[in-house]
Amino acid sequence: MPAAPSKPRAATPSYSAADITALEGLDPVRKRPGMYIGGVDSRGLHHLCWEILDNSVDEAMNGHASEITLTLHAGRDKITVSDNGRGIPVDKHPKLKVPALQVVLTTLHAGGKFEGQNYKTAGGLHGVGASVVNALSKSLVATVKRDGGEYRMEFKRGKATTKLLKKKGSARGTGTTITFEPDATIFPKTDFDADTIRQRLEVVAFLHKGVKVTFINDDEKQRETFQHQNGIADYLDAVTKQRNARPITDAVFNLERDNGTRMEMCFRWTDATDEHVRSYVNGIPTGSGGSHEAGFRAGLNKAVRNYIDTHKLTPRGVKISPDDIREGVVGILSVFIPDPQFQGQTKDRLNNPDVQPTIDNALRPALEQWLNENRTVAETIVARIVNAARARAASRAAADAVSRKTVTSSNRLTLPGKLSDCTGPGRHDSELFIVEGDSAGGSAKQGRDRTTQAVLPLRGKVLNTEGSALTKVLGNKELADLVTALGCGIGKHFDPGKLRYQRIILLADADSDGHHITTLLLTFFFRHLRPLIEDGHVYIALPPLYRVEVGKERFYAADDAERDAFLAQQKGNTRPEITRFKGLGEMMAKDLWETTLDPATRRLLRVDITDALAADQVMSELMGKDPSARFRFIMDRAEEAEELDV
Repeated sequence: MPAAPSKPRAATPSYSAADITALEGLDPVRKRPGMYIGGVDSRGLHHLCWEILDNSVDEAMNGHASEITLTLHAGRDKITVSDNGRGIPVDKHPKLKVPALQVVLTTLHAGGKFEGQNYKTAGGLHGVGASVVNALSKSLVATVKRDGGEYRMEFKRGKATTKLLKKKGSARGTGTTITFEPDATIFPKTDFDADTIRQRLEVVAFLHKGVKVTFINDDEKQRETFQHQNGIADYLDAVTKQRNARPITDAVFNLERDNGTRMEMCFRWTDATDEHVRSYVNGIPTGSGGSHEAGFRAGLNKAVRNYIDTHKLTPRGVKISPDDIREGVVGILSVFIPDPQFQGQTKDRLNNPDVQPTIDNALRPALEQWLNENRTVAETIVARIVNAARARAASRAAADAVSRKTVTSSNRLTLPGKLSDCTGPGRHDSELFIVEGDSAGGSAKQGRDRTTQAVLPLRGKVLNTEGSALTKVLGNKELADLVTALGCGIGKHFDPGKLRYQRIILLADADSDGHHITTLLLTFFFRHLRPLIEDGHVYIALPPLYRVEVGKERFYAADDAERDAFLAQQKGNTRPEITRFKGLGEMMAKDLWETTLDPATRRLLRVDITDALAADQVMSELMGKDPSARFRFIMDRAEEAEELDV
């Protein structure tokens, strides 16, 4: 029997040169903005501001500008940055035959900082900053004063909409002014935060002593000028006060050197329980550190270690670690180098390997000499270090007691008795709900999926761990039980590979007390188990405040606004039945499952750290010992609290 004819195979879609997309000009920036500014969230939006600001700072850094002014216009969606520097060149580019200003603002990798002749040091070395801002703005206007004239050129979404226009008559002075409005088709929100900008401008004034930096906020009709003749020394005082840290002596170590790598640093020892160093490269904050911070830590450790060993100041039985030496240090490190190699366009980390030994070799002998010349100060510092070593040894012993395994045949952890663990094997998809009180714990235990969900109820409000030593933290039974349940240890014994759950979910009542408990727990994780946040393990559950039933329809509302929005959509005369949950303990297990525990319907917020310095500042102000800082924080944001749940 002849074989049936085979059916023709479906034609494979052709893949040819016509399928290759070649993005030209600034189109790549608009297509993939995250590659250039890190994302289109608030951090990416403000990065546009920093790119333009950094260009003005580069002029000041190289001695060509003495004043910088940034204006946040009414509506907070438009920025103007101006300086009295040399002004961007406006003559025709010899190769491209268009004004140099147009080249700078419309061409990637175009600028005057590549050859090192016009700028000895600069923050913007990739030549993409201004053009990226132009590409992501619905409008940008550049005004330049130089050579006795004033020039203006306008752009829209990266393309020139006017020719270079020269104003009639002569112009006094020199400088560049850039006004831009972010493109709302790129950014979900285009409103800038005044506090964020103000803080950045003040840091610019600290890092570049003598430069006059002015912030104009049109919405608030405010004008503020920053100018610090003492530079980073003034900055150190401000940061120390901001962190509510008390110096153990009045002495401050200062060092300024310029041996090819210009460096400025100052630091002091305080009573804080952690180390806090703010580092900058060519005026740009490096929140993730890098080789300059590594050199700073190495030089500091070696100098202090040499001093202690030379004078035989280590007590018998005490082992001093680098962490003990640096505990309580608050410092500012600012370096200026000709060719910084940043990690990514957002310039968050310095990668130059040669910077580390340069800073190490400069700091070590200078600090050792300073300690020898200031023996009383040195003895106070060493006493503080020895106390830190003893406290750290006690903390290690406490951590061992919390995280040790019992000697049983199963070799399992001795888990807290109030922990209702999940039954599934392994960490994959497992969750630990940290709940407020036994009542809420009972509802959660009944409503959960026992295979993957564990519940740990905490009694009352846990210890505020801001500024607390690890020994004190582990002396708190609730937090000690939490560390035991997590299984990953804490402090020197922390091992993320031993974490017993994939997700750690903070579940508290949707009221002011619940928010306070959540804040206390976040403080604990931020100060003592930060890698769990950085690795994406910590979440906040959003339980509902209301249940609204209209006929057969049921709706859960997180707050008054959601409740009112739902009611406004209802039609007919059916009277709604509204239930306000006073707490998780009063919710039926079924309600808790549907709204907060069920992965298919619940709402979770993943805790993330987008700006470690800002997070550290907020944590210090909200949870620190100084009530005045907390009062200022609250009063500055009083208008945001339209209704308090008391």
